[in-house]
Amino acid sequence: MNPVKELEKHGQAVWLDFLARGFIAKGDLKRLIDTDGVKGVTSNPSIFEKAIGSSDEYDAPIGKALKRGDRSVADLFETVAVEDIQNAADVLRPVYDRLKGGDGYVSLEVSPYLAMDTAGTVAEARRLWKDVNRKNLMVKVPATPEGLPAIETLIGEGISINITLLFSKAVYLQVAEAYLAGLEKYVAGGGDPSHVASVASFFVSRIDSVVDKQLDEKIARANDPSEKERLAALKGKVAIANAKVAYQDYKRLFSGSRWEKLAARGAKPQRMLWASTGTKNKDYSDVLYVEELIGPDTINTVPPATLDAFRDHGKPRDSLEENVDDARRVLEELERSGVSLDAITEELVKDGVKQFADAADKLYGAVAHKRATVLGPAIDRQQLSLGDGLGKAVAKSTEEWRASAKIRRLWQRDNSVWTGADEDKWLGWLDSAAKADVADYEDYASRVKGQKFSDAVVLGMGGSSLGPEVLAETFARKSGFPKLHVLDSTDPAQVRAMEAKIDIANTVFIVSSKSGGTTEPNAMKDYFHERVAQAVGPKVKTGHRFIAVTDPGSSLEKSAKSLNYARIFHGEPSIGGRYSVLSPFGLVPAATAGIDVKTFIKHARAMARSCGPDVPPSENPGVQLGLAMGLAGLEGRDKVTILSSKKIADFGAWAEQLIAESTGKEGKGLIPVDGEPLGDSAAYGNDRFFIDIRTEGEADAAHDEKLAAIEAAGHPVVRIVMKSIDHLGQEFFRFEMATAVAGSILGINPFDQPDVEAAKIKTRELTASFEKTGALPAEQPVVSTDEADLYTDEANATALRAAGANGDLTSWLKAHLSRSNHGDYVALLGYIARDKATIDALQAMRLEVREKRHVATCAEFGPRFLHSTGQAYKGGPDSGVFLQITADDAKDLPVPGQKASFGVIKAAQARGDFDVLTERGRRALRVHLKGGLKKGLAALNAALNDALN
Repeated sequence: MNPVKELEKHGQAVWLDFLARGFIAKGDLKRLIDTDGVKGVTSNPSIFEKAIGSSDEYDAPIGKALKRGDRSVADLFETVAVEDIQNAADVLRPVYDRLKGGDGYVSLEVSPYLAMDTAGTVAEARRLWKDVNRKNLMVKVPATPEGLPAIETLIGEGISINITLLFSKAVYLQVAEAYLAGLEKYVAGGGDPSHVASVASFFVSRIDSVVDKQLDEKIARANDPSEKERLAALKGKVAIANAKVAYQDYKRLFSGSRWEKLAARGAKPQRMLWASTGTKNKDYSDVLYVEELIGPDTINTVPPATLDAFRDHGKPRDSLEENVDDARRVLEELERSGVSLDAITEELVKDGVKQFADAADKLYGAVAHKRATVLGPAIDRQQLSLGDGLGKAVAKSTEEWRASAKIRRLWQRDNSVWTGADEDKWLGWLDSAAKADVADYEDYASRVKGQKFSDAVVLGMGGSSLGPEVLAETFARKSGFPKLHVLDSTDPAQVRAMEAKIDIANTVFIVSSKSGGTTEPNAMKDYFHERVAQAVGPKVKTGHRFIAVTDPGSSLEKSAKSLNYARIFHGEPSIGGRYSVLSPFGLVPAATAGIDVKTFIKHARAMARSCGPDVPPSENPGVQLGLAMGLAGLEGRDKVTILSSKKIADFGAWAEQLIAESTGKEGKGLIPVDGEPLGDSAAYGNDRFFIDIRTEGEADAAHDEKLAAIEAAGHPVVRIVMKSIDHLGQEFFRFEMATAVAGSILGINPFDQPDVEAAKIKTRELTASFEKTGALPAEQPVVSTDEADLYTDEANATALRAAGANGDLTSWLKAHLSRSNHGDYVALLGYIARDKATIDALQAMRLEVREKRHVATCAEFGPRFLHSTGQAYKGGPDSGVFLQITADDAKDLPVPGQKASFGVIKAAQARGDFDVLTERGRRALRVHLKGGLKKGLAALNAALNDALN
């Protein structure tokens, strides 16, 4: 007779510790049921990982699932796993029916990531029970301290449970108690216990593996031959002894008055299931843990190789109750030998959780890879070419992040991923795309379209303006919708230029400020409110031309209500400004301009899934980019050079703020370099890290040739290819995740901006002084020339004079720029109108600096950069050489309701910014141009060229 089938005569059921789709579909499981009498199936993450990761048989089911809609990696796995479990349960259903629920079960495990989470385990077990929807399902729950109360709760709800990772006799008693108590609750609630089943999966061979190792160590140290012999006699016996003694506890627990009351109601005993019965030590029989554990009301779940071996040469007998006293003596001898079985089993539970979590990581990694393959260009491509050294560092950190579950912890809002400060309070951006009320945005967009506005203007700064600016610069105007503009300046000429661009009587204004107290948007709001009132006259309610986007309870909300704004959109207080583009701060302008918010958010959600908590770091594009950025920064490659193609040219300005304001603090950080034209490889030092982002089909052979040469020269290069501009939402999320990860690597809080506030305080002090006296405090230039007045603090002036600065502009520029050395960067900070002419002028100067000084360069406009790179310039590494550029305004512009005009506010901001730079010991020089802006810039450019040559 078949030895496997013969186990039935001894009261033992055989379950198969294996599952795969083809195995079920080809009839192999049914064949084992018929020929070997297999009565159940167990699964775990390791089994699914081998099935999914090592074959292509799941490619089609995964592709089919994704055709029904994209989903997270965990959901995708669960979709195919549930199908497998349902199919296996259906094959086993005749066994279940024939034995009236006494057998015929399939087990599916809750996520091993929840092993230490009672509430999470209960919730997932309930969901799996509902989703599989088969009476012959058992949900596997680990016998951890957190798992035990979950077992009682779930049994009490009538859910059949397989308790896994059970090693200890003491814990077994708690498991049995949880089952009994759960049954009693179920019965008390009117439930029929005959529909509930449970097994206690007692792991066997793993115990011998650890015990034998410790015994070998003791044998090696022992000098007495008899002691060596005594210790050697225990090898290979402890696991079986442990199981035999535990079985005696089972017999005691499932007898007596307490159990008989439940049994009378139809309850089934919680059978003991011997798990981990594949032999790991080749010196032992390959059927050892089957032959020695055969007894009534037990189950042995075996891997296919052990099943084949037992069928071939197994010898069934009633072994479980043989030599029970000897088993007890083995355990006593072990304790006398100084080997603690309790300590071993406690560690085995922890190790078992880790092994299953490791297997789940591999499993989810395999699913993530298959998802990415199926979706193809629907997920923007990312390629990292990091070189040997940085590549190895990223690989090492990738494994560290996986082993310490950091991506899951990040999504769980665990602030220990960073500094342990208040980071957990600023992670609302993780769900912003998922929570976006698309229907509301679509309804709002239709209302805007119905108003037939010609223009829409966002009035905001930093995170409230840079995201909308990317949208305005990237998307063409949509038919029937207003043209989107962004104003983020207090420069009078720039404010006036915006007014000239629009039909003010037919424009909707979006006042965007999280706090509502930011100086610039309030000044712009007051100015345009007055101008609209003048344009539309008293018959039209001015407030109806304004929309507010702000956090609940802000001063802007109060103002918007009092002025009868058409709509107030609330931001999420747990999202910082620079992470807010996928929240109302970005989506309201998008909807106003007629951008397809539904499509935009769909793509953002796709990248959020790709960067999700269930995607291991190796397959997680946001984590990979963030690790590369952070580790490159630690190696001195902290100049993150962003190369955006023509169609998405403005993306770098948004990414620049995100990276600089998030990482540049505590003397650390990354310095983003945006808008610097790509040069030859010789122009770059080894402080560079390049990110090239473009849309598919944008060809630029000259650019690509230079970038290839830069990579060949040893510089790390990341290439990102977007399917189309509609995928911008993907890149917003990728870069947010990457920046958060980089912050962790750098050891800083990426969600605060301590040094931005310092400049704001200085500005408020200066404007308050103006409100009182009608003038800003007087200041004395260190030198006055025909072209400009120059300002700096005493320390900088002394250093510059010592370096040769005298009475002319060129000598001061030469002395100042000569202070830039390897690893430094030069930043041109223009508090002037930002238009094509001034952008071109600053670009020409920065390129000259780069070519002559071989350092990274930044060209910024104030006050907008104060809310962006200003944080890194003041709080980041002391590697910046700053040239601030100011000029008198040709024509100022008043701000309604206050003395300080736009020009005064801008001047106060420039001075406040410069004062903080010098207080922080930065290398800074201010050039106040004379003779008009155009002439002044030309003179500065000439002097700068002379200084560099």
